[in-house]
Amino acid sequence: MISKANKSILIFCVFAFGFFISNLLRSITATLTPVLTSEFDLSAGNLGLLAGGYFLGFSLMQIPAGLLLDKYGPKKVVAYLLLIALISTISFAFAKSFTGLLISRFFIGVGVAACLMGPLTGYRVWFEEKYQQRANSWMLMVASFGFVISTLPVQILLPMIGWRSIFLLISILILLSIILILVFTPSWNNNPKNTTTQEKGNLSDVWKNKFFISLIPLCFLNYGGVQAVQTLWAGPWMLNVAGYSPLDSATGLFWINITMLFAFMFWGYILPKFSSLGIDSIKIVKIGLPISYVVLFSIIIMGQNAGAIMFTLYILSSIVLSLTQPALALSFPQNLAGKSLTSINVFIHSGTFFVQWGIGLLIDLSKNMGASTVTSYKISFSIFLILCIFSYLFFIYFNKNEN
Repeated sequence: MISKANKSILIFCVFAFGFFISNLLRSITATLTPVLTSEFDLSAGNLGLLAGGYFLGFSLMQIPAGLLLDKYGPKKVVAYLLLIALISTISFAFAKSFTGLLISRFFIGVGVAACLMGPLTGYRVWFEEKYQQRANSWMLMVASFGFVISTLPVQILLPMIGWRSIFLLISILILLSIILILVFTPSWNNNPKNTTTQEKGNLSDVWKNKFFISLIPLCFLNYGGVQAVQTLWAGPWMLNVAGYSPLDSATGLFWINITMLFAFMFWGYILPKFSSLGIDSIKIVKIGLPISYVVLFSIIIMGQNAGAIMFTLYILSSIVLSLTQPALALSFPQNLAGKSLTSINVFIHSGTFFVQWGIGLLIDLSKNMGASTVTSYKISFSIFLILCIFSYLFFIYFNKNEN
């Protein structure tokens, strides 16, 4: 007979495994940039579109996934959606054209859309309240493990088995995850205890909220943008601007994500200390986010001399953006907290799609106008930086009366 504590650990590990796979798939494109660009003759715009296809599918599925989770629960929804991811990952492995890759990657994003929301929905019912925050934090740490494995380990496997076999291996992991979820996670009783936080209140109540509106540009451009850089454009910059080899680029991405893993651990430790000093999330975002703009500006100025260390600093200095989601949820009554999170997720992940694609299009446009590769990257990142600053000023204006 499994004890209650051990059963909770088992449930967590089963869902964490699925979330790990989703983040591996999310960020693997950065490592595969050289081989996919070569094999399919991808322009920078097509590369950005391909990487962003995941986030487009993911973002479009957020609100439908939330509604499905309320009705059918994490077990069925996460498992059945992962079946879509399984089929799409196999399809990606056998794709013969850019269109095939793009469609497959879009549906991979659809298939993993509930890998975080699903367990977080279940934890509110299955776990005692004092353990829920810890489980939520550990899920975010699991994401960093997925990012780490997508870098140097994937690069080491590439010459041994090829990128198509890597995706077939990932499909086996997805199948294992589906089986584990169906076998070891609890069924969902569609009763008031399971649905109180979601079944009352309308989306319109969220979308008309002043604080939510203030976060839309910030999350779309800044939060979505840092994901776009971390999961794609840091790699091509190191390859095409800084002159890294594919192995050096993958190694750089590896250390970027290792650093972020420990940063999230440290961040979770110091946040309560800020709270005890009366420094709330909004104030931290206001003060901390401009540091990321200084770092990004430095990357642009340094050009060929900006590599993994500078991108690590940029992503580290953007960690304050992680406070926007819990701050948003806390600004709403319990019955609207979940809807507020799924709504802002739409903007975060669609922002990643558009920034990934947009930077690629700007690089292509600059090259077509006669700019060098280095200058093209600088122009694209400069436009991205300007838009991020405007979104920050919008956020400041809407929250100017907050301490």
